[in-house]
Amino acid sequence: MDFFGIGFGEVILILIVALIIWGPKRLPEIARTLGRTARALKKATYDLTSQVTKELDIQETNTKEKRNQSQPRQDSKTRPTDV
Repeated sequence: MDFFGIGFGEVILILIVALIIWGPKRLPEIARTLGRTARALKKATYDLTSQVTKELDIQETNTKEKRNQSQPRQDSKTRPTDV
């Protein structure tokens, strides 16, 4: 099991040290706070990624529209003549 780049034994050691430092009464509260913080960070990251993707799509669409407007359109009546 690889959890944030550390192994299972290291996670257990960190939990034991946290249990010794803060005790069994405060540990669930700390875990809840960490869970909420992780959820908020994940949501913020998702929102930022979505916004950047949306802006890039808009910019790409605008670039394509400008490119299409700058290219001369061929009319069906005026076809290039073959030489």
